Amino acid sequence: MLEGVNVALGVCGSIAAVKTVELAHELRRRGAAVRAVMTDGARGIVHPWALEFATDNPVVDEITGSVEHVELCNRDGWADVLLVAPSTANTVGKMAAAVDDTPVTTCATTALGADVPVVVAPAMHEPMYDHPGVLEAIDTLESWGVAFVAPRIEEEKAKIADEEAIVLETARAAGDRPMAGDHVVVTSGPTSEPVDPVRVITNRASGRTGRAVAKACYVRGAEVTLVHDAPEVPYADVRAVERAAEMRDAVLAAADDADAVVSAAAVGDYTVEAADEKIRSGRDLALELEPTPKLIDAVRDRHPDLPIVGFKLETGGDDAAMVEAARATLERVDLSFVVANDAGVMGSESTRVLVVRADDVTEHEGSKRAVGDRIAAELAATLDG
Repeated sequence: MLEGVNVALGVCGSIAAVKTVELAHELRRRGAAVRAVMTDGARGIVHPWALEFATDNPVVDEITGSVEHVELCNRDGWADVLLVAPSTANTVGKMAAAVDDTPVTTCATTALGADVPVVVAPAMHEPMYDHPGVLEAIDTLESWGVAFVAPRIEEEKAKIADEEAIVLETARAAGDRPMAGDHVVVTSGPTSEPVDPVRVITNRASGRTGRAVAKACYVRGAEVTLVHDAPEVPYADVRAVERAAEMRDAVLAAADDADAVVSAAAVGDYTVEAADEKIRSGRDLALELEPTPKLIDAVRDRHPDLPIVGFKLETGGDDAAMVEAARATLERVDLSFVVANDAGVMGSESTRVLVVRADDVTEHEGSKRAVGDRIAAELAATLDG
């Protein structure tokens, strides 16, 4: 996600600075090279040696005759992106006013003048975050193209966003964004059909691959709608659903202004008329199953020209059979391509898929995060073509 990206990590004097050691490690795990820049306030919270260890690079904690801000953040400088995390109210205001009295604000002014992408993750007490001057400074910075990673409002504090949200926003800011301006609808996870107020019929899907595709599309610049039965996420507009019919209706509504649909969810094939009260145990019971609506068919009927990516899950581990089944769906629904895999990967951290087109089959194997990234790359190429 951040392979080959140089991140200048600006650390300010919020107590959230204690989290930057792990943030630096996570940026590097995702492929980035990291160099830290610290304010005096940050040095009172986390020792520069800790960040030197975490980044494997010397820390800039003062601007000297070596003009470190220029070396890092100039037009031809080292950094591909400046990430200020955490950012205090003080630093947000100074960035908007071009006040350069710390190494971080001096790097920010240089980056903004040099069109180097800037990402800010605020952390402060909630009343400070709500201050009219701070809100005005945020609006000003956003108007200049600065990306903000919204804090979590808890216990009257605007707490720094989690690492995943910060990493995703950093990758989006630093990347080429070939999907900028595109709206992609992604489904993920299982659906559940209630049998009674307690029990459901569902499947073993985890939703990891669908969420990985959604994240990768977001990093590439897309606006993403994620339709699934799970909590809100920072990278997408979530439409929470449970039943197959609810997922179909939510996707149809979102697809009206979409540029592509990725149907990665394991939509249940059958539903049942649910009982109003809990069914008592200890007796024989027969359920009358009815087929659920086919999501991709419904989308294709309403949107004849919309690019749609389908998923085809098979059992048995036979590649030829998977390709044959995928091609049948590809032709029947006129899909852009179909991602075929074996049911043995359901619920696991890794996967192996075959991307099946009319005249081509490619294989991708690895973590679901990596495979999701490859699927998003295939979709980006499709939309660009």
